[in-house]
Amino acid sequence: MKVLLDECVTRYLKRDFSAHEVFTVEEAGFKGLKNGRLLQAASGQYDALVTVDQNLTYQQNLKSFHIAVVVLAAMRSTYPMLRPLMSEVLDALDRIRPGDVVVVKA
Repeated sequence: MKVLLDECVTRYLKRDFSAHEVFTVEEAGFKGLKNGRLLQAASGQYDALVTVDQNLTYQQNLKSFHIAVVVLAAMRSTYPMLRPLMSEVLDALDRIRPGDVVVVKA
């Protein structure tokens, strides 16, 4: 699966996606794009967007994009806080489909 890490997700988390092809927003050339424009640019090029932006699901009609979204809900978006969520994230990536949203909570 081709995964895009949002700017708000620490790049250190990239190494924990062992069986997936993972790119940061900067590596993808999407740095600075905000929610709707980012989803539009990534739609069809990436299978899933991983973000910590919990408002994204309320601000965008995610069913209109050809990309799935995984929202990481932790107290802070630091690697030590997000790392424990990774087994559930990897499980979600195995079953998620375009337009789906999965929230993974600490």
